[in-house]
Amino acid sequence: MKLSFLGAARQVTGSMYLLETEDDYRILIDCGSDLERSNGQTPPTAPITGGHATGFFPFEPSSIHLVLLTHAHVDHSGNLPNLYREGYEGQILCTEATHSLTELLLKDAASLNQKRINELNASKKKRVKDRQQQLQKDLYLDKQVRETMENVVSIQFNRRFRVNDSVDVTFIPAGHLLGAAHIVLNIRENGERKSICFSGDIGRKNYPLLTDPAPVPQVDYLVCESTYGNRLHEDLKKPEEALADVIKRTCIDIPGRLIIPSFSVGRTQALLYTLNKLYTDYNFPPIKVFSDSPLALESTRVYEKNIRLLNADAREFYEENESLFDFENFQYLESAKASKAISNHYEPCIIISSSGMVQGGRVEYHVANNISNPYCTILMIGYCAEGTLGWRLLNGQSTLTIKGKEHAVMANIEKVDVFSGHGDRDDLMRFVGMQSTQTLKQVFLVHGEYPSMEAFQQTLTEAGYANVTIPKKGDSFDL
Repeated sequence: MKLSFLGAARQVTGSMYLLETEDDYRILIDCGSDLERSNGQTPPTAPITGGHATGFFPFEPSSIHLVLLTHAHVDHSGNLPNLYREGYEGQILCTEATHSLTELLLKDAASLNQKRINELNASKKKRVKDRQQQLQKDLYLDKQVRETMENVVSIQFNRRFRVNDSVDVTFIPAGHLLGAAHIVLNIRENGERKSICFSGDIGRKNYPLLTDPAPVPQVDYLVCESTYGNRLHEDLKKPEEALADVIKRTCIDIPGRLIIPSFSVGRTQALLYTLNKLYTDYNFPPIKVFSDSPLALESTRVYEKNIRLLNADAREFYEENESLFDFENFQYLESAKASKAISNHYEPCIIISSSGMVQGGRVEYHVANNISNPYCTILMIGYCAEGTLGWRLLNGQSTLTIKGKEHAVMANIEKVDVFSGHGDRDDLMRFVGMQSTQTLKQVFLVHGEYPSMEAFQQTLTEAGYANVTIPKKGDSFDL
């Protein structure tokens, strides 16, 4: 069989891998948006062997037989509608929760795409019109999302699913996000059995709500993410302790305001659950909490429908309190009008809003309104790509330009990583360490910045793993 790396190679986003068996059965694992490009899309670089580039893909989409999806985040799922638009006619296999969350995220992306096109349509400038025509070719809309979701088939965790006479697949819990999976493929070729695991994004132990990553059986080949391959998580506190410390200093010791930029799917649910535990189990004084993201509201409903998939602590908390995310003084803000109205809320409060990198979304409005307020704290809880507003805040810029207006940075900027959904170097080593150094034939490192990959490659080599490879985009390997 042949494995080609078409995304998330020597970078974090755009996960996409093509596995071809000897009988020419083609399986695409993930089909993500490249968020490190300005438009979030993934045009091809060069055609892979045996195919030709068409639109966004370095292969003919109609030649693909099956798509496997590790989890819902758009850097793994975001180009699926383009795959169908350009000729793919097969199914997508994923877990039930991934099915539900992917639909929400793709619909949200389509809505943003439509908004971009509408804004350009309103312009009379020729260069803008040309850009609008190109965007209509490049950006998928709600119709393509509906077509995509009609072809999704939900697969249970830990149940071997037979794809055809020579291929079977198993989805194993990966932590990281509700429904996220490691994908293990067993392939029979010429009387020989070969196995390969795609890690997806590896979660961390004891994360709020989610189960720990489950053990993966011995395989011959391993495709492993390496986001935190060169570092450990800095915060050793429990999430409740870390959040309580910030809230006490920001909203209790002084009558201040806490703004938490947070991704709507996964991160916001962990935050709300932790706040609920603070108020319920730790007798923390109630402070008004606003969740300002319609997508977060929809995602929370998916979590509420999948209590059985959560960890034992969350299930026990739910049985005792009948709710994971609803507590005193908590309010969802569904409309844009309600979002802007909380600027007039002068009591101490907590505002959780997307996006987590402070790039687009309603959080930009809240940051702009509070960035010059010394009684405000902006708490960053996750990775921020270089160049985003979140990255600039974390790097200590004294002024920020938001929507064309310059603001002096007088708010307090803090960071915790207890809510990061990615496992650190020790978690990654624990994952790879389930594989025998004698049996594992090759490790491929993906989904990380190159320095992180190099450091993790060295760590694995020192641990006795031979043949640890860092593929470039477009590289193919015969397995």
